[in-house]
Amino acid sequence: MNLVPKYLFLTKGVGHDREMLRSFENALEDAGIARFNLVPVSSIVPPGCKVISRKRALSMLSDGQIVFLVMSRCASNERRRLISASIGCALPADKKTIGYISEHHAYGQTAKEAGEYAEDLAASMLASSLGLPFDPNKSWDERKQIWKISGKIVRTTNITQTALVKEGMWTTVVAAAVFIL
Repeated sequence: MNLVPKYLFLTKGVGHDREMLRSFENALEDAGIARFNLVPVSSIVPPGCKVISRKRALSMLSDGQIVFLVMSRCASNERRRLISASIGCALPADKKTIGYISEHHAYGQTAKEAGEYAEDLAASMLASSLGLPFDPNKSWDERKQIWKISGKIVRTTNITQTALVKEGMWTTVVAAAVFIL
């Protein structure tokens, strides 16, 4: 049996409830993935795997299906706490080469901060695997420019969910890269 995914999609969600588990379930529902059996995997995008829309991807899946994903998740019941979950994705120009996905979760980071961090992390892992220079003292924008100019990294992106925790409630945020075989 060949378990190499052909597609992936990015999704995110937020959930609130008095119970922590139910807030997580609500976040999965918001992300559109609560109806699947979710199996976490590591950070590799297989060669030739195409990124497709959430709508198209969900139409290809069946209720109860086992689905592999990279997921970031953050939860809290601390009133007014800002929480974030982010997935970064970096794809190579050479479709025969692997790409990378990173997951990041944080407290107190805005969507922009968490998203850029996750995207930078995925791009850094891809750059390292491709033998591209990596200078941690340079800003994300500088490194991104150098890597794009090299022609070896074609696309980086992120999907990020943030939320403020509601009083008396658990809040959970999720972001995921979901694979389709």
